[in-house]
Amino acid sequence: MDARLQRRVQRYGWDKAAGCYEQYWARQLEPAQDRVLALANLEPGEQVLDVACGTGLVTFRAAESVGSRGRVVGTDISDVMVEQVRRSAARRGLMQVTAERRDAEELELGEVTFDVALCALGLMYVGDPVRALAQMHRVLRPSGRVVVAVWGARSECGWAELFPIVERRVASEVCPLFFQLGGGDAMRYALTAAGFTGVEVERIATTLAYDSGESACGAAFAGGPVALPYSRFDESTREAVHGEYMESIAQYREGTGYRVPGAFVIARAVT
Repeated sequence: MDARLQRRVQRYGWDKAAGCYEQYWARQLEPAQDRVLALANLEPGEQVLDVACGTGLVTFRAAESVGSRGRVVGTDISDVMVEQVRRSAARRGLMQVTAERRDAEELELGEVTFDVALCALGLMYVGDPVRALAQMHRVLRPSGRVVVAVWGARSECGWAELFPIVERRVASEVCPLFFQLGGGDAMRYALTAAGFTGVEVERIATTLAYDSGESACGAAFAGGPVALPYSRFDESTREAVHGEYMESIAQYREGTGYRVPGAFVIARAVT
Protein backbone atom coordinates (compact mmCIF):
# COMPACT_ATOMS: atom_id res chain seq x y z
CA MET A 1 0.00 0.00 0.00
CA ASP A 2 1.36 3.41 -0.99
CA ALA A 3 1.08 5.48 2.21
CA ARG A 4 1.17 8.81 0.38
CA LEU A 5 -1.60 7.72 -1.98
CA GLN A 6 -3.67 6.50 0.96
CA ARG A 7 -3.32 9.88 2.69
CA ARG A 8 -4.28 11.74 -0.48
CA VAL A 9 -7.34 9.59 -1.02
CA GLN A 10 -8.47 10.14 2.55
CA ARG A 11 -7.74 13.87 2.59
CA TYR A 12 -9.54 14.78 -0.60
CA GLY A 13 -12.20 12.09 -0.19
CA TRP A 14 -13.35 13.53 3.12
CA ASP A 15 -13.18 17.02 1.64
CA LYS A 16 -15.76 15.76 -0.86
CA ALA A 17 -17.89 14.03 1.79
CA ALA A 18 -17.89 16.87 4.33
CA GLY A 19 -20.94 18.68 3.00
CA CYS A 20 -23.33 15.77 3.46
CA TYR A 21 -21.52 13.70 6.11
CA GLU A 22 -23.74 14.70 9.04
CA GLN A 23 -26.91 14.30 6.98
CA TYR A 24 -26.16 10.63 6.42
CA TRP A 25 -24.06 9.63 9.42
CA ALA A 26 -24.83 11.73 12.51
CA ARG A 27 -27.66 9.47 13.70
CA GLN A 28 -26.07 6.22 12.52
CA LEU A 29 -22.87 6.72 14.52
CA GLU A 30 -24.47 7.86 17.76
CA PRO A 31 -24.31 4.45 19.50
CA ALA A 32 -20.52 4.30 19.09
CA GLN A 33 -20.02 7.96 19.95
CA ASP A 34 -22.20 7.66 23.05
CA ARG A 35 -20.11 4.75 24.29
CA VAL A 36 -16.80 6.48 23.51
CA LEU A 37 -17.81 9.48 25.58
CA ALA A 38 -19.16 7.33 28.40
CA LEU A 39 -15.88 5.42 28.62
CA ALA A 40 -13.88 8.65 28.42
CA ASN A 41 -15.74 9.97 31.49
CA LEU A 42 -14.61 13.52 30.80
CA GLU A 43 -14.34 15.95 33.70
CA PRO A 44 -14.66 19.75 33.77
CA GLY A 45 -11.34 21.42 33.05
CA GLU A 46 -9.75 18.49 31.22
CA GLN A 47 -7.66 18.83 28.07
CA VAL A 48 -8.98 16.61 25.26
CA LEU A 49 -7.60 15.64 21.86
CA ASP A 50 -10.14 14.41 19.28
CA VAL A 51 -8.25 12.70 16.45
CA ALA A 52 -10.01 12.32 13.07
CA CYS A 53 -12.67 14.64 14.43
CA GLY A 54 -14.56 14.98 11.16
CA THR A 55 -17.24 17.66 11.43
CA GLY A 56 -17.04 17.69 15.23
CA LEU A 57 -19.81 15.29 16.25
CA VAL A 58 -17.72 14.10 19.22
CA THR A 59 -15.66 17.29 19.57
CA PHE A 60 -18.58 19.47 20.58
CA ARG A 61 -20.04 16.93 22.98
CA ALA A 62 -16.62 16.65 24.62
CA ALA A 63 -16.48 20.45 24.89
CA GLU A 64 -19.76 20.47 26.78
CA SER A 65 -18.33 17.96 29.27
CA VAL A 66 -15.04 19.80 29.95
CA GLY A 67 -16.68 23.21 30.05
CA SER A 68 -15.11 26.60 29.58
CA ARG A 69 -12.18 25.75 31.87
CA GLY A 70 -11.26 22.79 29.67
CA ARG A 71 -10.04 22.55 26.12
CA VAL A 72 -10.75 20.33 23.12
CA VAL A 73 -8.44 20.18 20.11
CA GLY A 74 -9.90 18.47 17.06
CA THR A 75 -7.58 17.22 14.32
CA ASP A 76 -8.48 15.83 10.93
CA ILE A 77 -6.78 15.21 7.60
CA SER A 78 -9.55 17.07 5.74
CA ASP A 79 -9.20 20.84 5.36
CA VAL A 80 -12.91 21.19 4.70
CA MET A 81 -13.93 19.31 7.84
CA VAL A 82 -11.47 21.26 9.98
CA GLU A 83 -12.83 24.55 8.69
CA GLN A 84 -16.36 23.33 9.35
CA VAL A 85 -15.45 22.59 12.98
CA ARG A 86 -13.94 26.05 13.36
CA ARG A 87 -17.04 27.75 11.99
CA SER A 88 -19.36 25.64 14.15
CA ALA A 89 -17.30 26.35 17.28
CA ALA A 90 -17.47 30.09 16.62
CA ARG A 91 -21.20 29.95 15.95
CA ARG A 92 -21.77 28.06 19.22
CA GLY A 93 -19.50 30.34 21.20
CA LEU A 94 -17.25 27.46 22.23
CA MET A 95 -13.97 29.24 22.79
CA GLN A 96 -12.48 26.06 24.30
CA VAL A 97 -12.61 24.29 20.91
CA THR A 98 -9.88 24.59 18.29
CA ALA A 99 -9.33 22.55 15.14
CA GLU A 100 -6.21 21.84 13.10
CA ARG A 101 -5.48 19.88 9.95
CA ARG A 102 -3.19 17.07 11.05
CA ASP A 103 -2.34 13.60 9.81
CA ALA A 104 -3.10 11.13 12.61
CA GLU A 105 0.29 9.51 12.04
CA GLU A 106 2.10 12.87 12.40
CA LEU A 107 0.18 14.94 14.93
CA GLU A 108 2.88 17.62 15.24
CA LEU A 109 1.35 19.13 18.36
CA GLY A 110 4.66 20.02 19.98
CA GLU A 111 4.95 19.54 23.72
CA VAL A 112 1.23 19.97 24.34
CA THR A 113 -0.10 17.29 26.67
CA PHE A 114 -3.65 16.10 27.08
CA ASP A 115 -5.63 14.22 29.69
CA VAL A 116 -7.67 12.28 27.15
CA ALA A 117 -7.37 11.27 23.48
CA LEU A 118 -10.44 10.24 21.53
CA CYS A 119 -10.73 8.71 18.07
CA ALA A 120 -14.28 7.78 17.14
CA LEU A 121 -14.41 5.83 13.88
CA GLY A 122 -11.36 7.34 12.22
CA LEU A 123 -8.59 4.84 12.86
CA MET A 124 -9.79 2.49 10.06
CA TYR A 125 -8.65 5.03 7.49
CA VAL A 126 -5.08 5.32 8.75
CA GLY A 127 -2.37 3.43 6.91
CA ASP A 128 -0.45 2.61 10.11
CA PRO A 129 -2.87 2.59 13.06
CA VAL A 130 -0.20 1.60 15.59
CA ARG A 131 1.81 4.67 14.63
CA ALA A 132 -1.29 6.85 14.99
CA LEU A 133 -1.98 5.37 18.43
CA ALA A 134 1.65 5.92 19.40
CA GLN A 135 1.22 9.59 18.45
CA MET A 136 -1.76 9.81 20.79
CA HIS A 137 0.27 8.11 23.52
CA ARG A 138 3.07 10.65 23.01
CA VAL A 139 0.86 13.67 23.66
CA LEU A 140 -0.96 12.24 26.68
CA ARG A 141 0.05 12.98 30.24
CA PRO A 142 1.08 10.14 32.58
CA SER A 143 -2.07 8.21 33.49
CA GLY A 144 -3.78 9.79 30.49
CA ARG A 145 -6.50 7.77 28.82
CA VAL A 146 -7.47 6.96 25.27
CA VAL A 147 -10.80 5.76 23.91
CA VAL A 148 -11.02 4.50 20.34
CA ALA A 149 -13.89 3.14 18.25
CA VAL A 150 -13.68 1.34 14.90
CA TRP A 151 -16.09 -0.66 12.80
CA GLY A 152 -16.28 -4.35 13.62
CA ALA A 153 -15.30 -7.34 11.53
CA ARG A 154 -16.21 -7.42 7.86
CA SER A 155 -18.58 -10.35 8.43
CA GLU A 156 -20.55 -8.23 10.92
CA CYS A 157 -21.08 -5.26 8.57
CA GLY A 158 -23.82 -5.83 6.03
CA TRP A 159 -22.69 -2.86 3.92
CA ALA A 160 -19.13 -4.19 3.40
CA GLU A 161 -19.55 -4.93 -0.33
CA LEU A 162 -19.36 -1.18 -0.88
CA PHE A 163 -15.55 -1.30 -1.16
CA PRO A 164 -15.15 -4.04 -3.80
CA ILE A 165 -18.02 -2.53 -5.80
CA VAL A 166 -16.07 0.73 -6.11
CA GLU A 167 -12.63 -0.83 -6.44
CA ARG A 168 -13.71 -2.94 -9.42
CA ARG A 169 -14.06 0.32 -11.31
CA VAL A 170 -11.10 2.37 -10.14
CA ALA A 171 -7.53 1.54 -9.16
CA SER A 172 -7.41 3.23 -5.78
CA GLU A 173 -6.25 2.59 -2.24
CA VAL A 174 -9.68 3.56 -0.94
CA CYS A 175 -9.72 1.61 2.32
CA PRO A 176 -7.49 -1.44 1.79
CA LEU A 177 -7.31 -2.39 5.47
CA PHE A 178 -10.62 -0.96 6.65
CA PHE A 179 -11.66 -3.97 8.75
CA GLN A 180 -8.23 -4.92 10.10
CA LEU A 181 -8.89 -3.63 13.63
CA GLY A 182 -12.40 -5.06 13.87
CA GLY A 183 -11.61 -8.74 14.25
CA GLY A 184 -10.20 -10.86 17.04
CA ASP A 185 -7.78 -9.11 19.39
CA ALA A 186 -6.43 -6.73 16.76
CA MET A 187 -7.44 -3.60 18.64
CA ARG A 188 -5.94 -4.87 21.89
CA TYR A 189 -2.68 -5.71 20.13
CA ALA A 190 -2.52 -2.33 18.41
CA LEU A 191 -3.00 -0.37 21.63
CA THR A 192 -0.45 -2.50 23.46
CA ALA A 193 2.07 -2.11 20.63
CA ALA A 194 1.60 1.67 20.84
CA GLY A 195 2.56 1.65 24.52
CA PHE A 196 -0.83 1.67 26.25
CA THR A 197 -1.73 -0.50 29.23
CA GLY A 198 -4.93 -1.58 30.96
CA VAL A 199 -6.64 -2.19 27.62
CA GLU A 200 -10.36 -2.94 27.79
CA VAL A 201 -12.21 -3.87 24.60
CA GLU A 202 -15.91 -4.29 23.97
CA ARG A 203 -18.12 -4.95 20.96
CA ILE A 204 -21.58 -3.59 20.31
CA ALA A 205 -23.97 -4.50 17.53
CA THR A 206 -25.75 -1.73 15.65
CA THR A 207 -28.21 -1.24 12.82
CA LEU A 208 -27.93 1.35 10.07
CA ALA A 209 -31.50 2.44 9.37
CA TYR A 210 -32.33 4.10 6.05
CA ASP A 211 -35.79 5.22 4.97
CA SER A 212 -35.03 4.63 1.30
CA GLY A 213 -32.54 3.20 -1.15
CA GLU A 214 -31.59 6.74 -2.06
CA SER A 215 -30.49 7.55 1.49
CA ALA A 216 -28.63 4.23 1.77
CA CYS A 217 -26.69 5.06 -1.40
CA GLY A 218 -26.09 8.63 -0.28
CA ALA A 219 -24.48 7.41 2.94
CA ALA A 220 -22.43 4.75 1.19
CA PHE A 221 -21.11 6.81 -1.70
CA ALA A 222 -21.47 10.59 -1.37
CA GLY A 223 -21.11 10.88 2.40
CA GLY A 224 -18.55 8.20 3.17
CA PRO A 225 -15.05 6.88 2.54
CA VAL A 226 -15.44 6.31 -1.21
CA ALA A 227 -16.59 9.86 -1.93
CA LEU A 228 -13.49 10.75 -3.94
CA PRO A 229 -13.63 7.96 -6.57
CA TYR A 230 -17.43 8.24 -6.60
CA SER A 231 -17.19 11.94 -7.46
CA ARG A 232 -15.30 10.98 -10.62
CA PHE A 233 -17.82 8.42 -11.87
CA ASP A 234 -20.03 9.38 -14.80
CA GLU A 235 -23.80 8.99 -14.52
CA SER A 236 -23.92 5.49 -16.00
CA THR A 237 -21.21 4.26 -13.63
CA ARG A 238 -23.03 5.74 -10.67
CA GLU A 239 -26.23 3.98 -11.70
CA ALA A 240 -24.31 0.71 -11.97
CA VAL A 241 -22.67 0.97 -8.54
CA HIS A 242 -25.96 2.00 -6.96
CA GLY A 243 -27.62 -1.07 -8.46
CA GLU A 244 -24.89 -3.42 -7.23
CA TYR A 245 -24.93 -1.91 -3.77
CA MET A 246 -28.71 -2.16 -3.53
CA GLU A 247 -28.45 -5.81 -4.52
CA SER A 248 -25.80 -6.41 -1.85
CA ILE A 249 -28.11 -5.10 0.92
CA ALA A 250 -31.39 -6.39 -0.54
CA GLN A 251 -31.76 -8.97 2.24
CA TYR A 252 -32.02 -6.12 4.77
CA ARG A 253 -34.89 -4.34 3.08
CA GLU A 254 -37.94 -3.57 5.21
CA GLY A 255 -40.77 -1.96 3.30
CA THR A 256 -39.32 1.00 1.43
CA GLY A 257 -36.33 1.25 3.75
CA TYR A 258 -33.34 -0.79 4.90
CA ARG A 259 -32.01 -1.95 8.26
CA VAL A 260 -28.41 -2.95 7.65
CA PRO A 261 -26.48 -4.68 10.45
CA GLY A 262 -23.13 -3.42 11.65
CA ALA A 263 -20.84 -3.61 14.65
CA PHE A 264 -18.44 -1.39 16.55
CA VAL A 265 -15.33 -2.26 18.50
CA ILE A 266 -14.61 0.22 21.28
CA ALA A 267 -11.49 0.20 23.43
CA ARG A 268 -10.22 2.14 26.42
CA ALA A 269 -6.63 2.18 27.70
CA VAL A 270 -4.22 4.29 29.75
CA THR A 271 -0.63 5.47 29.32
